[in-house]
Amino acid sequence: MGNSSSKQITSHDRAILDMKLQRDKIKQYQKRIQAVLDREHEIAKECLRKGDKARARLALRRKKYQEQLLEKADKQLEILEELTATVEFSLMERDVFYGLQQGNAALKEIHKEMSLEAVEKLMDETAEGIAYQREIDALLGSCLTNDDEDEVEDELAAMEAEQLPAPPTTDPAQKAETVEEIKARRAKERTEARKKQLEEARSSRQMIPA
Repeated sequence: MGNSSSKQITSHDRAILDMKLQRDKIKQYQKRIQAVLDREHEIAKECLRKGDKARARLALRRKKYQEQLLEKADKQLEILEELTATVEFSLMERDVFYGLQQGNAALKEIHKEMSLEAVEKLMDETAEGIAYQREIDALLGSCLTNDDEDEVEDELAAMEAEQLPAPPTTDPAQKAETVEEIKARRAKERTEARKKQLEEARSSRQMIPA
């Protein structure tokens, strides 16, 4: 006779196991992708030293996107862990398993970003490398919000300030900009540029005949 008292694995048990597996993977990915993030930071510095601000910005934008992927996956797991800890798990089972599917999809996206070879392409001067950089730049444009772009610009400004030479005079009128002054100036420029884009878009719509 079979052992009828053996414990059956419930959907709740499966959800908890899947979450633990996702949590372990995120921890593994965090360690592996850190090397990628560090390299992108160094590439941004190298590009700034060469006067290539556009490529430095691209490296920081890619870094920002990857950091967000990790953060998103981590928050998703926190929410699922809270759901499975409630006594109403059976009422939320569909939401939990949908969340697990999203978590797995997020992990796949993170896995794609862990290649150091892809990072080195940001420094590639060949036609293939430049085409890759343009493709990444366009893709990031649909992934990053204005706030994300502002944070990238602030990081770029801080990096620039670190590389500025010491001012040759103690005259306050000729002192170099501080990091905060650079950030404020850049923020104003971005706000004006976005306002101009909105006005141009509005004008274009008005010119279209009814």
